[in-house]
Order: sequence, then structure tokens, then C-alpha cells
Amino acid sequence: MLTGQYECRVDEKWRIAIPAKLRKEFENGLVLTRGVDKCMLIYSPAEWANISAQHRYSPFSPSKHRMLGRLIFGSCYELTMDGQGRIQLPAPLREHAQVKDTVVIVGQNTFAEIWSKELWENQKALIDEQAWQLAEGIEIR
Repeated sequence: MLTGQYECRVDEKWRIAIPAKLRKEFENGLVLTRGVDKCMLIYSPAEWANISAQHRYSPFSPSKHRMLGRLIFGSCYELTMDGQGRIQLPAPLREHAQVKDTVVIVGQNTFAEIWSKELWENQKALIDEQAWQLAEGIEIR
């Protein structure tokens, strides 16, 4: 399970160190892709296989399926951590997420999000402001 929030500095080669608590999940590699929000999504290979299986479509599928496939799979990168637990953030994903010098990795149970620090602060403020409304509208099973 991927949980918590971790602030990470981006080095001059656009690398970040995956927090030690999360590294075991990604020891066999990871998949980094564009999120629907202004963030990146990070998956283990096993979880990415689950996502891929759920999003099968053909060139004749409805346009929303084709467009979602382009968004998810067209911007996906398979990466491995170096010996120090670092990954390099690809330029298209850095631009999408507006990454500068600091990112925040946010655990989301089966995957994690990578946010620019500034956009995460905005998102966190929105969550804090709407927390009670979010809780009211969700049915827990």
C-alpha cells in the first residue's frame, strides 16, 4: 500500500529520489504517466498491468476511450531506479505537471502521484476546503 506525502528535491538532471518507504514497491521498475490532474502517476509494473487490462480498446472504440488511451498510454514511460533510488522525470511529464525544483509524492493506495510543490499546495488547500463535502458524497463499503 502506498501512503503518505513526501517532499523531494529535483536535481540538475531532473532526477528525484523515490522515498525509502516506497522503494520496495518499485524495486522491479515503475511506470510513470500523465495524470488527468496536473500531476504524474506512478505505478508498479504489476499495478500497471491491471490498469492496462481495464483500458483495452480498439481503433473502432468510442472516441472517449481512444482519447483516454492516448492520454494514459501515449505519455507513459517505463523506468528503473538507479542505485540510489532515483528516477529521471521525462520532459513531457515535467512540463505537464509544471515541475520546478521540488515535488511532492502522494500515496494513493495502489499508485502514487507526483505533484509540483506549488500545485500540490493548491490541491491540498482545495481538499481542506471541501473535505466535509467530499466525505458526505462518498459511500463507504
